Parts: sequence; structure tokens; C-alpha cells
Amino acid sequence: MNTSLAGIAPELALTATIFVLVLADIVLRHHAARRRVLGALAILGLIATALSFTALPAERGPIFHGMLSLDGFAIFFKGLFLAAAFLAILFGAISDEIQRSRYGEYLILLLCLTLGLNLLAAARNLLMLYLSLELVSLPSYVLTGFRRGDRQSSEAALKYVIFGAASSGLMLYGFSLLYGLSGTLDLAGIGQRIAGVVGRGDATAALGLTIAVLLSLVGFGYKIAAVPFHMWCPDVYQGAPTPFVAFLSVGPKAAGMAALLRFVLIGFGGASGGAFPWPALLGVLSIATMTVGNLIAIAQENVKRLLAYSSIAHAGYMLMAVAVGSGAAVRAVMLYLPIYLFMNMGAFLAVMAVRSPAGDESIGAYRGLGTRSPFLAVMLGIFLFSLTGLPPLAGFIGKFYLFAALIDTRTTFFYIVAIIGVLNSVVSLYYYVRIVRAMFLEKADVGAPTLTPARASAVLLAVCAVPTVLLGIWWGPLAGVVAKASAMVR
Repeated sequence: MNTSLAGIAPELALTATIFVLVLADIVLRHHAARRRVLGALAILGLIATALSFTALPAERGPIFHGMLSLDGFAIFFKGLFLAAAFLAILFGAISDEIQRSRYGEYLILLLCLTLGLNLLAAARNLLMLYLSLELVSLPSYVLTGFRRGDRQSSEAALKYVIFGAASSGLMLYGFSLLYGLSGTLDLAGIGQRIAGVVGRGDATAALGLTIAVLLSLVGFGYKIAAVPFHMWCPDVYQGAPTPFVAFLSVGPKAAGMAALLRFVLIGFGGASGGAFPWPALLGVLSIATMTVGNLIAIAQENVKRLLAYSSIAHAGYMLMAVAVGSGAAVRAVMLYLPIYLFMNMGAFLAVMAVRSPAGDESIGAYRGLGTRSPFLAVMLGIFLFSLTGLPPLAGFIGKFYLFAALIDTRTTFFYIVAIIGVLNSVVSLYYYVRIVRAMFLEKADVGAPTLTPARASAVLLAVCAVPTVLLGIWWGPLAGVVAKASAMVR
């Protein structure tokens, strides 16, 4: 079993960056250039982490006695997390919601969270899954309540902690039952041993397995904000600083999907096999998630809450493919997530640019934005239409692959799930268009200011918008990367 430290080179580089930032934050506490220096060090640390991928061993497989997996699947997600962290660092640098004196704390917590995401995407052991999940959750709680003295932020953090503690406890209890049934914490061995136990017709073991799986799913559902474990999401998105919300909407969701895929495909032999009816369970969960997310989003007036319910709905779309569990379905999820990164983080950046002058996050603040700031309005329109899944934007290609994975199964159940997914996409168009209508068809309120985004904001909006458009026309290279990375050690 490979135990070389080269197998966790990206994690070591991230850890070193965190230590450097802690020391630099102390040394430069009263320095005028502290914010710029800390931001530069964080970016250099991410570049060093990206370069560390070249030091990974050529041999692919389990490492550190099966605790982690070194494969294309994990490497792909680690690259995705680095891209999300890079954007979140830049978002924080230009946001008035992150105090200048606390920018170092923001960077350190964000990179600690990114380290947890890396481990979560590579974990193939129940204990490592749980520890990685906690490493993701703890910095998230602090970042949610990062705005000291803000009642809304403090309330969101408290709700997040309560829901997180409850879901972690239930998940840990489910893992303990799985260990009791299988006698191992290793995902690769759990499915085989449980299938043998259940195959003997032991009703008690079958009941125990059902309870264990349902409790374990609480933790995964909480991390990806799937119904009915989504209640924390709207309050956290509304109360937390927008730069962190942009990262939260992509990074932990992607890591949760990666961990759930490993749990189902490695731990139980695939969604269509093993000792548990995964397609039915995850299919129903996906229907509930996208339907609840889209329907409740219709009634939202706060744009960040609207995007929170939109994020819940998108978790439902991805769960459709997870329920299928085929190679094409795994590739569809992996293709969708980079697209989702750019269009969703871009949408939050536009929200941040509109909010900054007045602090208003309601849809009313977007009235007349097409005349007050045409560039902002066009950028936000691109992201919203891509989230809907309209061609020729990247969101259409992402959803096309998701629905194609369902249709390829040629089963009535997944045909029904696909039809419900299409109907939900139509519903989502309604509430996205509410914002577009306010921007282009409604007159601005009297005294509404003309918004001129800062140069840095405009550049970052373009950085997110270009792949959102380009990947809707030319997605072949991304699909090729996904095809090479999607193979998992089973």
C-alpha cells in the first residue's frame, strides 16, 4: 500500500500556504500593504498547489492504507476546488463585506476549508469521510458568521452550526451501524460484506442496513443541500458574506457529490447493484430536491435567498445522474460542476457588485439596471439564462448530459425523473426572468444610483462569463478531460 507523502502533495502545499499566511498575518498586522501581500501569498500558494500535481505518483489507486484514493476522479475535483478558491480569494479582495483588518483570517479559513474539500473528494474510508466533512464544516461555520455585529450573519451561523451538528451526529451513527454490519471502515469492503449478510435473508440485518444508509445520507444531503436537509441553506446564503457564499455554493456541493458517488459506487457496487435500492431512493430524493427548490424560489424577493433555492434545485439535477450511477452519469456530473462553478459564482459576483453601494439585495434593487449599468445587467443575464439551461450557453450542455444519462437507461422510472427535471427547468425560467425583467423592462426607482463596476469586478465578471458562453459552443476539451478523469478505482 502506497504511503508516500507525494500522494498528498497538493494537500501538503495547501497546508504550507496556511502556515505561511498565519505567520504573515501576524508579522504584517500593522503594515499598510498587509491586504495586498496576504492576497498575493494566497494566490502564490494556490499556484504552488496546482504545480504540485506534477509531483503526484504515476501509480493510481488507494494510498495510506486505503484511507484516501489517488485517481483521476480525485485529481479532477481538487483542480475544481482550487479554481473556486482562486475566485473566492479575488472576490473577497474587492468586497466591502470582508473587513480589511480580517482579510488574513478570511484567507486562512478559506484555505482550511479547501484542504477539507480535497480530502473529502479523495476519501474512501468511513472515518476519513467523517473527519474530512468536519474539516469542511468547521471553517464554514466561522465564515458564515464572519461579519461581527451583524445580527443576520450571527443568526445564519448559529442555524448552520445546529443543523451541521445534528446531521454530523446522525451520519456518524449511520457509519457506526455500517461498521457493525460489515466489520470494516473501508468502502471497498463494505458492499461485499453487507451483500453477503443480507443475502442470507436476515431481516434484522436488512433493517439495520436500511437505517444505516438513511442516517448516512443525512450527512451527504446536508452537505449538498438536498431536501429535506436543506433548511440551513437560504438563511446561510442570505446572512454570510457574499464572497464566501459564492464559494459555498460550489465547493462543498461538488465535494459532497464526489463523496456520495464514492459511497454509492465503491461502497455498494454501483447504483444499480448491491444490497440497497439506490436508484429509487436517490431518484425520489432528486425529484423532491429540484421541485422544492424551484417552487419556493418563485416566492423569494431577496436575490441571495432566490439563488440559495436555485442552488438546492441544481443539487436535485445532479442527483438525477447520481441515481443512475453509470459511467455516463458520473461523467455528466463531473462535466456539469465546472460549468456550474463559473455561472453560479459569476451570478454571485454580479449580486455583490449591485449590493455594494446600497446594501440592498432585493429584486427591486435591480430595476432599471439595464440603463444604470448595461455591463452588469448583461453579465448577470448571461449567468441567469445559463443557470436555466438555455442554449447556446454552457448550462444547456451541462443539463443535456445529465438528462442524456437518464434517457440512456431506457427505464420508465428514469424517463419520469427526466420529464420532471425538464418541467422543473421550465419553472426555474420564471424566477430567473423576474430578475431579467426588473433589469431591462422596469424603470429604476427615483434616486437609484448609476452603477459603474470597479475594474477588478468587471474583469472577474468577464472571467466567469467567457467560459459560461464558450463551453456552450465548444465543450469538447472539457468533455475529454472529464472522460480521462472519470475512471475510479472500484
